[in-house]
Amino acid sequence: MDTQVPVTDEADAARPVLEAPDIARALTRIAHEIVERTKGADDVVLLGIPTRGVSLARRLAAKLDEITGTQVPVGSLDITMYRDDLRMKPARAIGRTEIPGDDLEGRLVVLVDDVLFSGRTIRAALDALGDLGRPRAVQLAVLVDRGHRELPIRADYVGKNLPTSLRETVKVQVQEEDGRDAVLLGQRTSPAGLH
Repeated sequence: MDTQVPVTDEADAARPVLEAPDIARALTRIAHEIVERTKGADDVVLLGIPTRGVSLARRLAAKLDEITGTQVPVGSLDITMYRDDLRMKPARAIGRTEIPGDDLEGRLVVLVDDVLFSGRTIRAALDALGDLGRPRAVQLAVLVDRGHRELPIRADYVGKNLPTSLRETVKVQVQEEDGRDAVLLGQRTSPAGLH
């Protein structure tokens, strides 16, 4: 007699740790911190890391516009070909890199991502950025920092520090991609694989 093991979606068993109002407040706080630390955000360029980092970067740009009255350039930075796990994971589609304006020379680039985990995504982003120009400085803004760093990388702006175990998953949902805003914490049903 065959018995089937029920397949469960990790997101179904996850519980929300941030909802839409919490995410909006976190992004507003990050925007204010960027303005304060960069003394007005005059030479700031926001680059979102696909997929959800791009949506978060656009929202940050809108909040910075509200605060400063100046439109902050926003773009995207695809890191697919710079990842060190290309051999271990299935093939992925290459995303778009969009650099606003002429170039990044002398600008302060704020990389924007949804979750900071091992640090490998950000290392790949720094490698990709190095091929595009030489910014004056690079900072990092993340919605969630879940710990477990494998590389010496730290975010300059964090929406929420969320201590986790390696058996837990953190999934960010954004309205633009998922139809809702939430950060979900769940339990991994398969062996841990760092992303």
